[in-house]
Amino acid sequence: MPKLQRASPKNARLAVRAASGAKPPMLDLALFLFVMALFALGLRRPFVWVLAYLYIDILAPQKIGWTLTPLFPISLIAFVLAFVGWAVTDTKSQIRFTLRQGIMVAFLGWCFLTLQWADFPVEAATKWEWVWRALVFAIFLPFTLVTRLRIELATLVVTLTAGAIIISASLKTVLGGGGYGNLYFFVNDNSNIYESSTLSTVAVGLIPIIWWFMHHGRVFPPDWRVKLFGWAFIFACLLTPVGTEARTGLVCIGVLALLLLRDVKRRLSFVAAGAAMVLMAAPFLPQSYYERMGLIAGHEEDQSASTRLAVWQWTYNYALENPMGGGFDSYRGNRFEYRLPQVEENANTTMVEYRDVVDEARAFHSSIFEVLGEQGWVGLFLWLWLHASGLWQMERIRRRWRGREGASWQAPLASALQMAQIIYLVGSLFQGIAYQPVILILIGLQCGLWAYLKRCDEAASGRASRRRAAQRSDPQRATSLSNASRSAPSSDA
Repeated sequence: MPKLQRASPKNARLAVRAASGAKPPMLDLALFLFVMALFALGLRRPFVWVLAYLYIDILAPQKIGWTLTPLFPISLIAFVLAFVGWAVTDTKSQIRFTLRQGIMVAFLGWCFLTLQWADFPVEAATKWEWVWRALVFAIFLPFTLVTRLRIELATLVVTLTAGAIIISASLKTVLGGGGYGNLYFFVNDNSNIYESSTLSTVAVGLIPIIWWFMHHGRVFPPDWRVKLFGWAFIFACLLTPVGTEARTGLVCIGVLALLLLRDVKRRLSFVAAGAAMVLMAAPFLPQSYYERMGLIAGHEEDQSASTRLAVWQWTYNYALENPMGGGFDSYRGNRFEYRLPQVEENANTTMVEYRDVVDEARAFHSSIFEVLGEQGWVGLFLWLWLHASGLWQMERIRRRWRGREGASWQAPLASALQMAQIIYLVGSLFQGIAYQPVILILIGLQCGLWAYLKRCDEAASGRASRRRAAQRSDPQRATSLSNASRSAPSSDA
């Protein structure tokens, strides 16, 4: 959830420089020109505006720059252009409004209703400003994904844009700039994807998608260069949780390893290789990383973990008293007391003293409790339904298209998107990212893939029906239809 940006000497210097009229630095100029180039390309190919919004929504170049990029509301411009381009140029005959889009519409409407009785109207309105846009674009995105190329391009832009942050974070980790709360990204903003635990979750969740591009991509055919970059990218994704020292990242890596066992052919070899990699990497990990990860088991001695348990208990009791939810940022009204042990070692004596800790206005630290506290039981039901139906749809695609003749990419992509969603759901148990734009975009990609493959199935069924009808009436015409269907573009197109 958004937090106030901390002031820093660097930001102060940049503000002074911008106010003095100095020439914009090269990074700011490059970002501005790149965004303007995307807007210009959209005049010829309006789908580029959809890609431009994905890029801006994830990377937030308007926060990275401080002279040119913040000068215009580039996110809003891209948002409007994406809708206008689709409305003017795209054919509407291929539109399929899926069940999950309907769930998102219902969830969006319910969030608006809870806004009316929010406990903290001003703060709730601030969060609503970005939540509604993320939900609306996730609902809209599948309408634009009418071909395999568009699905792949959108997935590629999401992956590479998040990868820019991930690769930068991993390089700083290698150079010794890691540590919990000390790994600096493109912006000094502890919100959205730039929050360390969120970035670690997204990084691990992208690994199955990167693997898909290394074997099935068409924009960049999977030659040795693509595979070399893919392996380096995966290494950067695994290094990000180390640099951020986010405990959620370690849990997500374990979940990914378990998920990969489902598809690998030689499971014992996979487990042995994974164990060998862990043993080789262990000596190079900093001591602070071991200390941070050790708190996973000893939550009683960790104030952060103790606070989470107290917040979750408060939220559950709050939802019992307010079943319709308290609106966005309702956590600001919490106040609770818990006992925290303090361990003191003196020579050979260890003393444990419990002290009472009073805390208030603590964030939910869990997407489930975030939705429960803000949207009540109705909102939680819609949110869980949205994700459960996505897991089911991707599993259905995986089973229906696996091994089908002429279909090589559909099942692996569905499996990759499903694994990314599972990793997100596990990571979301420990952080409030229920409305995270990157995850809502992932849901939009799943809806687009589901609708596209459903159209492919309907087209194949229609061709088969015409062949059967022609066979009964005119065998010679049936042969010509069969030959035409074989020469027609398949669902791989």
